[in-house]
Parts: sequence; structure tokens; C-alpha cells
Amino acid sequence: MATSHDHRLSPRLHLPHRSRAASRRTGGETTPDVAAGSPAIAATGTADVAVAGLRVLLGFVFLWAFLDKTFGLGYATASGKGWIDGGSPTKGFLSHVDVGPMAGTLRGWAGEPWADWLFMLGLLGVGVALVLGIGLRLAAVAGTAMMALMWIAEWPPAKHLDSGKPSSSTNPFTDYHVIYAISLIALAAVAVGSRLGLGALWARLPIVRDHRWLL
Repeated sequence: MATSHDHRLSPRLHLPHRSRAASRRTGGETTPDVAAGSPAIAATGTADVAVAGLRVLLGFVFLWAFLDKTFGLGYATASGKGWIDGGSPTKGFLSHVDVGPMAGTLRGWAGEPWADWLFMLGLLGVGVALVLGIGLRLAAVAGTAMMALMWIAEWPPAKHLDSGKPSSSTNPFTDYHVIYAISLIALAAVAVGSRLGLGALWARLPIVRDHRWLL
């Protein structure tokens, strides 16, 4: 007569084998990890590439502005009027600020050597940092400050300039300066320097390990 301990008659629930590496415990429940090659993994990889691409392209915007204003490549700066030719990167823009709460102050900065140097070093520094994926926090601070000043200089809330000419803004608040600033902050927040960049190597430098604001 078989007893309750007879293994031949005891029902046994056969579960698929799952190794410890294939699961994780969260809040008292064991949930399977996402399998390699799953849609979630593919989506994460695509997102990484997309965000890293945004970082590099935005960096090229700043870097190209520096090169064009330095050498007069014929885009925003005419040939022969580059910084190396004696031209001022800030005079043409700031001297025509007609509206906004800082119009007088910004016109006073136009063509000043210190303003030219700060502006150009800002463009170069932010551009290089974004392209290489290093110092993204500093790049976000410097780039956002530059974008804020340029937004105030153009003053999108004004439909027309004091001179009677229409302003270049088609939106009273959100223009490309705001989009660039928010993008810089977002890129620094998600630390995308290691994706298609040198962020991982940068983070291992002793000076960066000791001063995390350099990340």
C-alpha cells in the first residue's frame, strides 16, 4: 500500500529551470531579467545611439559656429571678416540689440575683447565637450548661460524691434535657444558621454574622480 510519501504517487509540479543569473528579487518577488535580443534591449540600444547622436550633432552646432566666426567660412561670417582677420564675433550681433531688458547692457558689450574671448571660448569648449562626450556638466552650465543671454538679446516676446523692423522670432517664448539649453541639461543629466564618446575614460581620470562636477 502506497503512503503519502510514495514519490511514485506524489504529484510534482515541473517548472522550467531558471538560474539565479536569469532572475532578480525585487520587493520580495522574483522576476525574470530581460533576455538578450529582446525588444526591450533593442529599444535601449537604439535610444542610446539616438541620444548620443543628438549629443554629437548639437556639439557640431557649437563647434561649427566657432570655426565659421574664427575663419570667416562664408556662412554666418563673411569671408575676410573672421576673428583671425580682425573681425569681432560679438559686435555684429550685440550692436543691433534694440529690445529687451538688457538691450543697453548688451550693446555696451559689443566688440569688447573680453566679450569676444568669452563667447568664442564658450562655443569651442561646449562644442568639443559634446562631440567628445566629456565635461557634460560644465558644458550644460556654460551653454545654457550662453543660450539665455542670446535669447534675451533677441527677446522673442517682442514682435517688432524699436527700429520698426520685425524681429526674427516666430514664437513668443520657445525658440532654438531654449531647445538647445534644455537639450544640454538633458544630455548632462543622463550622462551620455560614454555612448559614442570618451565619457568613460574621462570619468576615470583622478582629477575627475575627485571633482565630480567635472563629469
